Amino acid sequence: VQLVESGGGMVQPGGSLRLSCAASGFTFTSYDMTWVRQAPGKGPEWVSAIDTGGKTFYTDSVRGRFTISRDNAKNTLNLQMNSLKPEDTAVYYCKVRFNGVDYWGKGTLVTVSS
Repeated sequence: VQLVESGGGMVQPGGSLRLSCAASGFTFTSYDMTWVRQAPGKGPEWVSAIDTGGKTFYTDSVRGRFTISRDNAKNTLNLQMNSLKPEDTAVYYCKVRFNGVDYWGKGTLVTVSS
């Protein structure tokens, strides 16, 4: 299993970023996918998930601002982030539970600052 995130960077408050996660080593269409973030000095925080049927789930703090999606043809998970706030600053990871084991990518850093 390999997960590789991309798309992070620095953006001003109110700006947007689109994160992607390229997945390989498993049948992407058969697994729910998750985004998790970790802010500096804090523990991991579940952000959003999408199941195999495309149903989406969000933590309250990002609902209405973030949109999770999956491109099954490209084995890619996406996270469109709009109206970003300084408190969204974190390393963002995609995660999959495969055969009972959680696999994480190395993460991509999102910094929201003026």
